[in-house]
Amino acid sequence: MSRPLHRGSSGAAGERISGSSNDFWDSQMKDKTDKEDLERRASSDNNSIAFRFPIRVLFPDNSPSKHGNTGNGFASDPLIASTPRSRHKLALLLLKLSLVLIVILALTGSFWWTISISTTSRGHIYHGYRRLQQQLVSDLWHIGELSLGSSRLRDLEFCPQEFENHVPCFNVSENLALGLSDGNEYDRHCEYGMRQNCLVLPPVKYKIPLRWPTGRDVIWVANVKITAQEVLSSGSLTKRMMMLEEEQISFRSASLMFDGVEDYSHQIAEMIGLRNESNFIQAGVRTILDIGCGYGSFGAHLFSSQILTMCIANYEASGSQVQLTLERGLPAMIGSFTSKQLPYPSLSFDMLHCARCGIDWDQRDGILLIEVDRVLKPGGYFVWTSPITNAETFRRNKVNQKRWNLVHDFAENLCWEMLSQQDETVVWKKTSKRNCYSSRKPGSGPSICSKGHDVESPYYRPLQACIGGTQSRRWIPIEERTTWPSRANPNKSELAIYGLHQEELSEDAETWKMAVRNYWSLLSPLIFSDHPKRPGDEDPSPPYNMLRNVLDMNAHFGGFNSALLEAGKSMWVMNVIPSNGPNYLPLILDRGFVGVLHDWCEPFPTYPRTYDLVHAAGLLSLEVDHQRRCTILDLFTEIDRLLRPEGWVIIHDKAALVESARALTTGLKWDARVVEIESNSDEKLLICQKPFFKKQAN
Repeated sequence: MSRPLHRGSSGAAGERISGSSNDFWDSQMKDKTDKEDLERRASSDNNSIAFRFPIRVLFPDNSPSKHGNTGNGFASDPLIASTPRSRHKLALLLLKLSLVLIVILALTGSFWWTISISTTSRGHIYHGYRRLQQQLVSDLWHIGELSLGSSRLRDLEFCPQEFENHVPCFNVSENLALGLSDGNEYDRHCEYGMRQNCLVLPPVKYKIPLRWPTGRDVIWVANVKITAQEVLSSGSLTKRMMMLEEEQISFRSASLMFDGVEDYSHQIAEMIGLRNESNFIQAGVRTILDIGCGYGSFGAHLFSSQILTMCIANYEASGSQVQLTLERGLPAMIGSFTSKQLPYPSLSFDMLHCARCGIDWDQRDGILLIEVDRVLKPGGYFVWTSPITNAETFRRNKVNQKRWNLVHDFAENLCWEMLSQQDETVVWKKTSKRNCYSSRKPGSGPSICSKGHDVESPYYRPLQACIGGTQSRRWIPIEERTTWPSRANPNKSELAIYGLHQEELSEDAETWKMAVRNYWSLLSPLIFSDHPKRPGDEDPSPPYNMLRNVLDMNAHFGGFNSALLEAGKSMWVMNVIPSNGPNYLPLILDRGFVGVLHDWCEPFPTYPRTYDLVHAAGLLSLEVDHQRRCTILDLFTEIDRLLRPEGWVIIHDKAALVESARALTTGLKWDARVVEIESNSDEKLLICQKPFFKKQAN
């Protein structure tokens, strides 16, 4: 959780925004001068007026002022012409003068700091100048956002109906028109996507998802874009675990079919040398990346064993694996091995799983297997189920036999050990020993990445043809790591790898434990509306708990995720580390959570209506302190796209930023309120709920 930042004059401005009128300029035309106000203002303190006057120009307050201000936010003055036109011109002039004054003061301050270098400590000067600069940027941004007036605060329009399942940055037809091919047309191309500041409506017959555990195995057909033919023609092993009913799709993860997910998971455990899948935790397997996951049945089955499975698959306009998996409330995001590295750090997952995932691992000189190796922890497992791996099949098919031999030999050159091969499934184990790579025959496999190319947390960087992660301090075999749930609380020596002290993590953990208690006391009367409970009571067991998943937009150490688990909340968290902030994503993944690196000035790689709760602590401050390529309105419309109807938003930030953010929620049609934080007057909470609009776009 980010530390409190200093609040400047923008804080005073922010406190008045909730009382502002949207008809600010109209109210000026209607005001009349008041003789008593003139007399009071004449007797008021000139310094007080000089300080408050520009603030009131920008943020008029409808409440009576102790200085005798009139209803339009300006103090009466006998020197001001009484005509509405003159008052209007004066207001514009004063607004311009206020902005010029701020810039002059900033330049004066900067010059003063420069002159004082000869007499003051260099470190103190830099620190003070940096604070002044950051406060100026914050104040100018705050004024710039709000001085746009009613044009930015008006209600946003609803998007056209074709946007109901739209994912920005994934426009296959447009990519094809640009000449992209060989699978690149399905990849992420944000430079080609146009941002739409409109509100995405749900499908016509959309219904609120069923609550867990029922909602994990039964979803509404109308909530996703899939046809009956697509259900019947599903070819993936886990896709076949579906039954289409009149209004629902049911997923049978414990099917009596021979390839049922329960039997399949049991088979994988035995191939690793375990009794059954419930022993994955003891073998060091907590997080799994499921490539081309079908509709998430593999992860759904393992969820009850405390195994967290992240589904990734290509963008699909209809019948999407990712969309249906998310509708079940399970972890998923759009991801592709086509041309870019995944936005995960090296050495991230304990197991990678591919069951008929549609990827040709033998193609492109093995570069896709190198990416698998990069994100796999030392000692981790790669599980591949495909007709190509079936020995009986490829004996009769020379093409498949050649493809299998290429994958088999390349895996050996990556220092993977093949543990077992049964039917269509093969399991490899990544080496735990770094010296394995140097012991290979010269030229027998891909080289080790140089230090300059071994980027720990790439952000959609082109695929690399060298082995990454070998120089990381996080090279620790999964069998040597503490098992779950102890893994969630790293010890002193483990934290030293990330440059952290035990006290920092302990303080962060205590802060988030208190925050979760406070959040639940605010939300519990509402999120359990059909099973009411008093704040402080235990949560009712599912299906009454409405929150299945959380998007934490600025996860920091993953403390919010940890606190939710310790409080016994039955949900998973997508921990996002902003690309312009401190990168603690390796720590989050090593703690046994799931997360991703992301630039919040770009759309998140997922379908609309993904999350039940969106949480952002310190994100507005982080965005303001950096050079901005987008606005808070852009950020909020993206949150609205990601949030399911009747979902919740919690924003925790500086008081001034929260107040200005509150003004934007009107245009988004969110129900919102600002909550004071007793222990910290410099920060506030913004609690919002997205309404369920059944109205359809024309």
